[in-house]
Amino acid sequence: MKVLLIGGGGREHALAWKLSQSPLVEKIYCAPGNPGMKGVEPVALSSLEELADFAEANGIGLTMVGPEASLCEGIADVFRARGLRICGPSKEAAQLEGSKSYAKDFMRRHGLPTAKAARFTELQPALDYIEAEGAPIVVKADGLAAGKGVVVAETKEEAAEAVRECLGGKFGSAGASVLIEECLFGEEASIIALCDGKTILPLASSQDHKRALDGDTGPNTGGMGAYSPAPVVTDELWQTINVQILQPFVKGVQEDKLDFRGIIYAGLMITKEGPKVLEFNVRFGDPETQAILMRLESDLAEALVAVADGKLDTIRLQWTPQPAVCVVLTAKGYPGSYPKGDIISGLDEAEKNGAVVFHAGTKRVDGNIVTNGGRVLGVTARGNDIADAVKNAYEAVSHISWNGMTYRKDIAHRALER
Repeated sequence: MKVLLIGGGGREHALAWKLSQSPLVEKIYCAPGNPGMKGVEPVALSSLEELADFAEANGIGLTMVGPEASLCEGIADVFRARGLRICGPSKEAAQLEGSKSYAKDFMRRHGLPTAKAARFTELQPALDYIEAEGAPIVVKADGLAAGKGVVVAETKEEAAEAVRECLGGKFGSAGASVLIEECLFGEEASIIALCDGKTILPLASSQDHKRALDGDTGPNTGGMGAYSPAPVVTDELWQTINVQILQPFVKGVQEDKLDFRGIIYAGLMITKEGPKVLEFNVRFGDPETQAILMRLESDLAEALVAVADGKLDTIRLQWTPQPAVCVVLTAKGYPGSYPKGDIISGLDEAEKNGAVVFHAGTKRVDGNIVTNGGRVLGVTARGNDIADAVKNAYEAVSHISWNGMTYRKDIAHRALER
């Protein structure tokens, strides 16, 4: 089977790495791909119709969509209309990520536990709401903002400033409306699951680190690192998550007649009252995927085909008990403005002891791999326990360098503190 993978970041590199291990997969194309993907043919196409044309012309047996933008544009609808097998929800179902207010309405309608929230398109009512609710409070751009449209405001003034920026155009059309949400307290966990609209099959638990700096401080980012499993998700909590979140999600999809054959990611806060949904994503997380797929022992291609074909009830997944840790290396200044084009050294040395370096924002120039994004690499390693996995990941990091390289030194600290 030939596979077409959409995207070119760290998540897609991890997917390509895992799919290439499947005996079902004879060739992988990636649009656009990245220089770290070995044995993968890059495809310089981006429009949905062109990608569907390519899939038809090249006999693609499975298309796997990495980024949310393509899903929200309706790539799954375009492919399915042509009878092409694709793993990803429809355009309508992708609004669960594409619009935070749509997702909030879905959760309320189907009884999923979540934070109290209100949506605004005008400044003064939003400011009045903040004044009435107080701080800390969370301000979210309603649309897609590449993981950067969320501000956890410690003061009412900070919240007001975030609303002004959002409605003032900082995030373009994504911020034309703003969701102001109750601030939940507890420990976060990421639950990523395969779903074919009838069956939901969770992957191993994980936890990512959204804040830019050590100690979970600094601005929100797309993710500075992740680890799997997340010790906060005990066997008992898994049962609660299944009963209160995963099964109601599937029931809600069916009641709303959504075509959901893809990945659902529930970002959870484990509060004193139990798990609550912070957000939905409709694709694999980044960098959680890098850590999770390092632990998957089953055939990923077989599972994704089952999702696309509505036969997920035939799949059982096997996991290594060894934990995995991913440390994200970023360009100086991320998540703000950052330079590009710095030469990266030490990539081969970093992988000598079993770690895998997933490329996220890189480019090949004159035979060198150079930085080409904010999140540049995801250095991922397994270990006999979480401390061993952390040691192995940071040992691999020690071999890599470029001008201005930055990273958090405390990935998996919550797990280590248990």
